[in-house]
Amino acid sequence: MVTYIIRRLIGALLMLAVVSMVTFSIFFVVPRLAGVTATDFANRYVGRAATQETVVAVANKLGLNDPVVVQYGRWVKGIFVGAEFDYGKGVEHCPAPCFGYSFVTKNPVWPDLVDRMPVTLSLAAGASVIWLLAGVSVGVLSALRRGSIFDRTAMVIALSGVSLPPFFTGLIALSLFSYGLRITAPGGAYTPLTENPAEWAYSLILPWLTLAFLNAAAYARLTRAGMLETMGEDYIRTARAKGLRESTVITKHGLRAALTPIVTIFGLDVGILLGGAILTENVFSLPGLGKYATQAISTQDLPKIMGFTMLAAFFIVMANLIVDLLYAVVDPRVRLT
Repeated sequence: MVTYIIRRLIGALLMLAVVSMVTFSIFFVVPRLAGVTATDFANRYVGRAATQETVVAVANKLGLNDPVVVQYGRWVKGIFVGAEFDYGKGVEHCPAPCFGYSFVTKNPVWPDLVDRMPVTLSLAAGASVIWLLAGVSVGVLSALRRGSIFDRTAMVIALSGVSLPPFFTGLIALSLFSYGLRITAPGGAYTPLTENPAEWAYSLILPWLTLAFLNAAAYARLTRAGMLETMGEDYIRTARAKGLRESTVITKHGLRAALTPIVTIFGLDVGILLGGAILTENVFSLPGLGKYATQAISTQDLPKIMGFTMLAAFFIVMANLIVDLLYAVVDPRVRLT
């Protein structure tokens, strides 16, 4: 078991290293191959009003003329120990983890990410609980009542949920429940959990349900398929022949065997959500990481995009690591692999 955990930890660290290399290459190596020069990068820091001499001087001070390997090492070092930026008017210290300064706001990227993170964490936590409980429950009941009206109705709704994207269902939900019936909070109405827990839940209930509707539908279909497969296995018939209660057969033997793909997808979905639920946050005007990334892309704010990319990659890799460790709990056979 210990060896299994160590291997997965090493694999996660290697994956983060590869992601950092790919991210740096996309934003610094590929543009150079397309003809972007060091002065073009420096011009984003000093602005268009600066003279050519100032731009060249800033490019040299920022080390943009150094070899790519040296620049990558300096960037990684900044993430762990901080960095110093010389823009010509003085040296700015960027504390660790340093992802640079925004081209637009001139503020460090990491504090902005930290400020936006509670919104995305709140959205991901609430929606994931709803879609996991609802999706698995509906999937189990549909499998146990195969061919019934409940089964057919649930699968039709699930198919609709998988087919409808959040930007469609979110706008419809806002129009109906927030601006029509006025029973939920309007878009952009976010209250931090620490200020008022009740208002926090009220402001997020509609985004939670909108985001959970899509994933719960997929989980219901996947759980139903897994349960139909496992409930027909020989060991299920053996468990029933031994006189075990039907609830024990379903939960301990049937559902547990069907949970492995659910655990896999749940880890990936939560990791992606923690990286930023872009569509949902933009539809409901939530100031989270997803909206932050959209704004950074629209303004071509390179440090913000890189910082968000690395943070999203970290969440996804960590989610996969947790999933790998949970395999040993759900399926004891994993401990031997």
